[in-house]
Amino acid sequence: MNTTVNIQAPNAIVMVRPHQFVSNPQTMADNAFQRPLDAKQSAQAAYAEVTNAIATLQNNGIQVHVFEDTGTSTPDSVFPNNWFSTHHNGLVISYPMYADNRRLEYRQDIIDFLQANYQYQQYVDFRHFANEDTFLEGTGSIVFDHQHKLAYAVESKRTDAELLRQVCQLLGYQDVLFNAADEHNMPIYHTNVLMCVATQFVMIGMNMVATADKPRLYNLFKQSGLSVIELSNQQIHQFCGNALELQAADGSVLALSETAFNALSEAQKTTLGQYTRLLPLAVPTIEAAGGSVRCMIAGVHPTVQKA
Repeated sequence: MNTTVNIQAPNAIVMVRPHQFVSNPQTMADNAFQRPLDAKQSAQAAYAEVTNAIATLQNNGIQVHVFEDTGTSTPDSVFPNNWFSTHHNGLVISYPMYADNRRLEYRQDIIDFLQANYQYQQYVDFRHFANEDTFLEGTGSIVFDHQHKLAYAVESKRTDAELLRQVCQLLGYQDVLFNAADEHNMPIYHTNVLMCVATQFVMIGMNMVATADKPRLYNLFKQSGLSVIELSNQQIHQFCGNALELQAADGSVLALSETAFNALSEAQKTTLGQYTRLLPLAVPTIEAAGGSVRCMIAGVHPTVQKA
């Protein structure tokens, strides 16, 4: 097993395999990426897609901790990155979710497993904020640059500015809140469909970012030494921004969907190839529910002892 510690890219992850997958009717209104699905066919297809994705990731040296969801009340359980995150300072955080049925995805067995098998010393539970109509949906809402201690977030009804600041205080990070909307002026519902921050580059749909916020983002990318790979609106809708860098057995890989891989230009693939190896995964059924590969992966970031 690869034991290299990469501050940005974890080599262990959590995934949830759904047995009764459907497109969540409670999130359809504000998720422009989502469409209805036939329940029986989608459940079988999603189970197979997650199973194949797990195998591919494991074959590339990623440690995948797989949890099964056999219930019928949590249609979005395949996206665990929204309800918890792990951090190098030994912290596990759980988050308040916007949709009622997404609040049921929380699983104490996953928290217990992480605390028992990794050196997470502290658990902070923010779920009660949902009772106040205050929401922050994990690494869907927040795209972390762990190297430079930045937390990028598009403000929306799923991403509360004050709660973001509280998370950043716990981590010692700077919050970078900005606005973004698609070509129909519909706000971007999750930051991680718009952008991906990796060790040496950032992929982002800058056309969707509010004009007033662009200079600040470009400046932060420059200060962080990140190569900027700009994505078109069409590429964002093809989930090109919904990717995640992982530390594989032979170095960095970028986990992304086949849909996203096919939407990238050859020039973009060449540029990305200078920094990482592209690892496409076929998840078309899951993408119909409004999320892609990055949403399916909750990173297990190893604790880093202070010198």
